[in-house]
Amino acid sequence: MAKAFTQNKPEFIDTSFVQIKIDYTDYLALVGKNNLNYAAQKFNINIANAQIETAKIFPDPQIIFGYFDNGQRRMNMGYGFNSGLNWTLELGGKRKARINLANSQAELAHYLLQDYFRNLRADATLGFLAAMKDNLLLDILSNSYLQMSKLAQSDSIRFKLASITQVDARQSKLEAGMMLNNVYQADAQFKNSLISLWLLLGVKQTDTLFLPQGDFSKFERNFILSDLVITAQNNRADLSVALQNKNISQHILQLAKANRIIDLGIATGITYSSYDRNIIAPTPSYAQVGIGISVPLKFSNNHPGELKTAYYSSLQAETQYRQIELQIQDEVVQAYFNYLSMQKQVQQFNTGLLTEAQAVLDGKIYSYKRGETSLLEVLNAQRTFNEVQQDYYQTLYSYAAALVELERAAGIWDINF
Repeated sequence: MAKAFTQNKPEFIDTSFVQIKIDYTDYLALVGKNNLNYAAQKFNINIANAQIETAKIFPDPQIIFGYFDNGQRRMNMGYGFNSGLNWTLELGGKRKARINLANSQAELAHYLLQDYFRNLRADATLGFLAAMKDNLLLDILSNSYLQMSKLAQSDSIRFKLASITQVDARQSKLEAGMMLNNVYQADAQFKNSLISLWLLLGVKQTDTLFLPQGDFSKFERNFILSDLVITAQNNRADLSVALQNKNISQHILQLAKANRIIDLGIATGITYSSYDRNIIAPTPSYAQVGIGISVPLKFSNNHPGELKTAYYSSLQAETQYRQIELQIQDEVVQAYFNYLSMQKQVQQFNTGLLTEAQAVLDGKIYSYKRGETSLLEVLNAQRTFNEVQQDYYQTLYSYAAALVELERAAGIWDINF
């Protein structure tokens, strides 16, 4: 599966790594399976489910054992044992309120996980696209260097034949050297883009690079802005999170109200006293059985801080929900217009800019070899051609990235390339 990192690359490109070609579908599947942050987020589901089990717990009873001695051994006053069972009876629906709150928090954990994957999928796609773009930019500079290198070799021969001056021959060689430095810089940028995929894929290997495969021709879509806004408000997981936070704040308020209800303490027990041999009032051994209730004095109800905190938190959650609604609408509209702008820029390139730049460069090189034009004009044509190509691929990347951001904002996903 792995191949040497020399395929389709000139010899001056670093070949010390191994490449694994990977398409977008397999890449996204590996991200969903191996991304460590996403895996850590999944544990929040288990934690929330465990908290539901905790919320269902009844108050634990208390068992009491005791021994007493009347301390008058000379008077034979005897000794005894006692034991009892105490249990707190919760009133006011506290347990139900706790369970409702825990269930709401578990549902919130699911929405948070969905929202995390929504952003992870978009960020991973942008990383994949950036690596594709950097690969294309490296190819542009490599091809330019190869072309200039051949021209410099040709000029060296022409100088020996006295067809051109030594200055022109040195100038072409110098330009080739400068282009090679640009190639090295682009090569480093490309490899850094590939290395950044390691973190998303949860990969530990340091001698292997995943090489993205794909093209930029599958990012054209037609959208209706009003439909996108409605879709976003229906599908965005972060809006579901905000809505769930509202529900949680209501459950917290209900629990705070329930906590103000007085509980009852139920106690039962048995006491055994041994035979009392005192000569004044001898008493046989006996056992007492008792049962009773206790009522706590809730002086804390005079300070309703918990209730006020829950009340204002519910108002805060409602305000935050409305804010996120507006924020989502704003994000969708901005992403939509940005996508339209990039779509028009790509169409502008498709009017023949690349072909024209290539024709100008070929013509200048042909004329230079015939001694009809100067090296400076060739270099200018070469720079223009490089800039047009680089702008083209940068625009293709920005166009694809704009679609990613638009679908991230709208809460939809149909990207595959």
